[in-house]
Amino acid sequence: MARFLAAFCLLLGLAFGASVPARAKPVSEVDARAVRTVVSAQLEAFAKDDAKRAFSYAAPSIRAMFGTPERFLAMVRAGYPVVYRAAGVTFLVPLHVESDLVQGVHLTDGAGALWLATYRLERQTDGSWRIAGCGVQPATGKLI
Repeated sequence: MARFLAAFCLLLGLAFGASVPARAKPVSEVDARAVRTVVSAQLEAFAKDDAKRAFSYAAPSIRAMFGTPERFLAMVRAGYPVVYRAAGVTFLVPLHVESDLVQGVHLTDGAGALWLATYRLERQTDGSWRIAGCGVQPATGKLI
């Protein structure tokens, strides 16, 4: 959890112009594309209420925590409405922070408010990426 919070603070700083600390490392273009694909696909699945598909992009630890795709979707719907129904999506530059890959995403809700979603992703033994956590905080500003 401490690594996730550190990564979140790092991305929050980067979103508002801070410099990258020495412990953050760049992500290859191949991994950056793969991570964007996974996060985008999960957001699309949420938009279509496709619980099974959205759940398939979650890391094994998240799947074990919720048990079923329906419980997972219900949690996202109730606790992360901007993730569940994002009106706009803009990907920030992903970074390796310690052993995590962290992908920041600016999400816009239906009212035009801007949010920062910080995704933590884990590489699986088959080389694919899965979402191991997501934190969402309001960002400053509003799209018009």
